[in-house]
Amino acid sequence: MANLELAMTEHSIEVAIVYATRDRQWLKEMHVARGTNAQELVVASGLLQEVEALRGVAVRDLQLGVYAQKVPADYMLEQGDRVEIYRPLRADPKEVRRQLALLGKTMGRGPVKNSE
Repeated sequence: MANLELAMTEHSIEVAIVYATRDRQWLKEMHVARGTNAQELVVASGLLQEVEALRGVAVRDLQLGVYAQKVPADYMLEQGDRVEIYRPLRADPKEVRRQLALLGKTMGRGPVKNSE
């Protein structure tokens, strides 16, 4: 039994995958074979079937990251990685800031003060 456990730790790594909406978060911790990439983890996690917003979405169309750093689908996972599936942005943050500035506002900080 101890030899089997040792073999599993030598040939597998522990990783996590997360997805979040405004109302709910999904977090799965998994053991996968060394050499597994981010795309394979997404498929193996079952989130594409479990999460309604991801049903029917091709893995290649997903934006993925590891600890808030965008990664390609073929990124090779390392021990302890947390793969994040990003939702598409509803609005470009730069454009939102530009529009608010035209109105004399900022994001969450009240009106812009003129320094004279």
